[in-house]
Amino acid sequence: MTTAIADLARDLAPTGILRASINLGNPVLAQGTPDSPGGVTVDLAREIGARLGVPVAFVCFDAARKSYEAMATGRADLCFLAVEPAREDEVAFTAPYVVIEGVYAVPTASEFATPAEVDRVGVRIGVKRGSAYDLYLTRTLRHATLVRGDEGADVFLAEGLEVAAGIRQPMTAFVGAHPELRLIEDRFMEIRQAVGTTKDKRPETVRFLTELVEELKAGGFVAESLWRSHQSPGLVAPPR
Repeated sequence: MTTAIADLARDLAPTGILRASINLGNPVLAQGTPDSPGGVTVDLAREIGARLGVPVAFVCFDAARKSYEAMATGRADLCFLAVEPAREDEVAFTAPYVVIEGVYAVPTASEFATPAEVDRVGVRIGVKRGSAYDLYLTRTLRHATLVRGDEGADVFLAEGLEVAAGIRQPMTAFVGAHPELRLIEDRFMEIRQAVGTTKDKRPETVRFLTELVEELKAGGFVAESLWRSHQSPGLVAPPR
C-alpha cells in the first residue's frame, strides 16, 4: 500500500474498517437483508474498500434519514444518499452515480394529470419521513400538505390521502398491485444519488471518492452492478 493510499484509508476508515451506511428502504440502490445486503451501493462500498485495502462493514437501515444519522453520529464512515441542501451542511458529496425519479400516485378517478396540479390547498401527499422527496417537497410545495409516515404509500392508504409520493420503481409496483390507482407519469423531481462522507475529511479524501465514482461510471462498473441487481443500467448518472 502506497503512503498516499494509506493516508486516505486512515482518514476515511479511522477504525481500520470502512463502515458503510446502507439504506435497504430504497430497492433501486440496495436489496437483501442487513446480514446479506446487495445492490449498487453495496458494490460501490466494497470497491472503495478494495481500493483502500481495508475491509468493509455494512450498517443497514430501512430509511435514508437513519442512514444519514448513522454517519452524522459517527457510526458510519460512508453513506449513499440523495444530494439535498438539507444534508450538504453535514455531508461532502461526490457527483451522482445514479439518477432516479420521484413520482406521484393518485386514484384512477383523480383529476390530476401533471405534478404541478397536485400543489393545491386541501391536497394531502403521503411521503416517507426524511426521504429525499420529503425534503424536496418540504422546500418546494406552496399549498399542498405533506403527511409523513414510515412509508408514503402506507400512510396514503391508511389515511385516505389524495396523493402518494415515492420513487418511480417501487411506486410502479405499488400501483400495479392496486388497480384503483395510477401514476402521474411525469416526474416531480430528479433524485441524484451520490456517495457521501463527513465534512471533516481531508480534501484529498473527498477528491479520491469523487474521481473513483466518475471512473466507475465511465468504465461500466455502476451499470453492470445495476444490471446484476435487476435494475435498469440506464439509471447511471451522466459524467460530471
